[in-house]
Amino acid sequence: MVPTTLGVLVLTFLLFHVVGGSPAEVVLGKNATAESLAAFDARYGYDKPLLCGNWNAVRALGLTPRERLVQRGDSDFHRVPIAYSLSAGTYRVTAGRVLLGLSENATGLTDEAMLDGPAPLTFSVREGWKAVTLEVGGALPPEIRLEKRTGGYFDSQFVHYSRALLTGDFGISTEYNLPVMRVLKSGVGPSLALTVPILLGGTLIGVMLGLLCAAWRGGLADKAVLILSTVLMSVNYVVWVLAGQFLLAFKLRLFPIWGFESAAYLVLPVLIGIVSGLGRDVRFFRAAILDEVYKPYVRTAQAKGLSGCRIMVRHVLRNSLIPIVTYVSLSIPFLFTGSLMLESFFGIPGLGNVSLNAIHSSDMAVVRAVVIIGALLYQGVNLLTDLCYAWLDPRVRLG
Repeated sequence: MVPTTLGVLVLTFLLFHVVGGSPAEVVLGKNATAESLAAFDARYGYDKPLLCGNWNAVRALGLTPRERLVQRGDSDFHRVPIAYSLSAGTYRVTAGRVLLGLSENATGLTDEAMLDGPAPLTFSVREGWKAVTLEVGGALPPEIRLEKRTGGYFDSQFVHYSRALLTGDFGISTEYNLPVMRVLKSGVGPSLALTVPILLGGTLIGVMLGLLCAAWRGGLADKAVLILSTVLMSVNYVVWVLAGQFLLAFKLRLFPIWGFESAAYLVLPVLIGIVSGLGRDVRFFRAAILDEVYKPYVRTAQAKGLSGCRIMVRHVLRNSLIPIVTYVSLSIPFLFTGSLMLESFFGIPGLGNVSLNAIHSSDMAVVRAVVIIGALLYQGVNLLTDLCYAWLDPRVRLG
């Protein structure tokens, strides 16, 4: 579980950076200035290397054409536009000669520093000063690259993000300017209020119908339930939502259509969630129970004179719980992430709705947190499921 979880964290972290691009450009737009982009990166920790490294590129170099200056001694210098002043720190530039224009923050005094050496050339800006101009001497490479030294080789975005995760800190939401956990907490309650009754109600009804079908296998009741299950599986999920809203809420006025003001607003979406998944659940539970019905221990129990109800509930159902627990456990992680479809159609402010809004507003911190928490829940549920196997079946041993 530990290496799998670590792999999930690394893969998710990289995918959000490769696919999402620069978070600053996504949030601020393509017309944002280099200074505002750099300030955004510094505020949210995106000015560090992705995984590791001693240097990281900065956005200080402008994209305007370089101006050729007058000859200084025996060398030609070019002015490299700086979009914003360089603060105190250590920098390096892909050039062999640099003329640096400095300004003291407190007094406004200016100074110049001539640096010469093999490329790339490293220079430092003292505390209390800032670099306002940068002139490069000699032949220019196709692109001048300016980098800033980090606090250490592992002073990276991933290391800092991993440390923050250990304390439950998922960063700051760029949309709400609030901690991500506060944004997620606002949606956990509505999501659990919706998804927990759907899971419990659907599982209970599905197991009961599966037991009845297995007990009356081949009979009229079994065939009727199978036909009904097939019909339920054949109807699209959206059709159930629209039909429930139109008939039960709009026409018959039995339920409210939109909002989350009381428990009454959850009745209709819970019913739709149970009905839409009931056909699939019943067919699976029936098949799992039928696998046990024809085992020798069932015939032995019948020969001892035990009632059919006691055999089905106390023996068959217990031995069928391993596949049933496996099937149900796959749905547990989604209790946290919520039902996006139901929350969107019924105006329930759950995590599904929060995730959708975060995607629309490019709030990658919230989206990444939902993905990582869902993955961690999946790992935890898999571990608990394996432990349940040993508890349900004494023949299973954990090694």
